[in-house]
Order: sequence, then C-alpha cells, then structure tokens
Amino acid sequence: MRRLTDTNLVFRALVILGLVGFGFYLANDRGLIRIAFDADRSYISTVILAVYALASAHWLYLAKALSGERARLAALEHRVALGQAAGQAADGMVGGFLANLRAREADEPAALVAAFGDALMNRHAFGHFVSDALIKLGLLGTIVGFILMLLPVSEIEAFEPALMQQLLAGMSEGMAVALYTTLAGLVTSTLLKLQYHVLDASAADLATRLGVLADVHAAALRRTDDHDAP
Repeated sequence: MRRLTDTNLVFRALVILGLVGFGFYLANDRGLIRIAFDADRSYISTVILAVYALASAHWLYLAKALSGERARLAALEHRVALGQAAGQAADGMVGGFLANLRAREADEPAALVAAFGDALMNRHAFGHFVSDALIKLGLLGTIVGFILMLLPVSEIEAFEPALMQQLLAGMSEGMAVALYTTLAGLVTSTLLKLQYHVLDASAADLATRLGVLADVHAAALRRTDDHDAP
C-alpha cells in the first residue's frame, strides 16, 4: 500500500515555502525589510536574500525529484507485496539500483544500498554548503559593519558637540549594517537548514525502505516477470 508520505513531499515543500513567504510578507508589511535594506549600505543583506531564494528553488526541484523516487519505490513495494515480480527496471535512481542488483552476482545488497543512500545524500550537499555560506555572509556583514562604525573615529580632531553628534550618527549606520546582515544570515541559514532537513529525513527513509526490501525480497527484485520464478 502506498504511503501518504510518498506523494505529498512536494506538497509539504510548497507549504513550507508558503509559510516562509508569508513570514517575509508580514515583515515587509511592517516595514522591517525596507528598514533593513535602507540601513544596509553594504548590500550584503540583498545578496543573502537573493542566494536564499535561488537555493530554495533548487531545494524545491530536489523535493520533486525525491518525491518521484519515493513513488517508484512505493510501486515496487506494491508489486512485491502482491507476490509479483519487480518487472523491468523503473526510471530514476530506484531503477538504477534495481538494474545493479540484478547485475550483481552476490546475494548481499548492503553495498548497493549504502551506495544508493550516499548518492541520495550527495544531491543535498549543495544546499548544506549554501546554508553555511549564508552564515559566513552574515558574519562578513558584521565585520564590514564594525569597520564602517569605526571609520568616523579616525576623523576626530576635537571633542566638539556637533562633531560628536556626527560621529555617533556615522557609528550607528555601521552598527545597523552589522546587525541587519547578521540577522539576515542567521534567519536564511536556519530556514534553509530546516528545508534540507526535511529532504534528508525523507531520503534516509527511502534508503532504509529500499534496503529492507532488497534484503528480504532480493529474489523477487531480480525477477523481470512472474514466469521465471524458481
């Protein structure tokens, strides 16, 4: 029987993106995003949000691909549960695993399952790299902000009230850059890590189910039709 999680991964991904988009909408409606963009003279916050948007699009594409793999495995499990042969190799990574299992002479499929799981997880490596890069961009903005904050100090020649007022204004601008870029990096990195955690959990479940199926029903998976059963 096909599991509900085999068909709703893309739906869950869209729900997550919808919630994230709604959160940004509320922040924009309150004027918070406009304040952050206006205060960030380094434009690092803009770069962070653009990178996050591109990474989320890539994440949605991976969610769609992984949903297809789960559907193929569900169909394979259904055939085996009915006592039928696996049939011809399916498309995608599940089909490649099935073809390799039939070509492998040994009965132990553990190595193939491990390779299948590694291949699934490697597809998510880019997203984890980007999530770490967003943190680094936020820290870069922090450093740039502190540099901008300390620059006016070198211009002090006399402690006059008017000069001190200008000094404090310049320092506040640098502090705003540091705080807003750090906030943007932390928020987007956390959101992206959460998104890829959903994919990692789904991929691990897929590899586990395929490993159990290959270990228990290896003979059925090697059959291409119901008439060549031993």
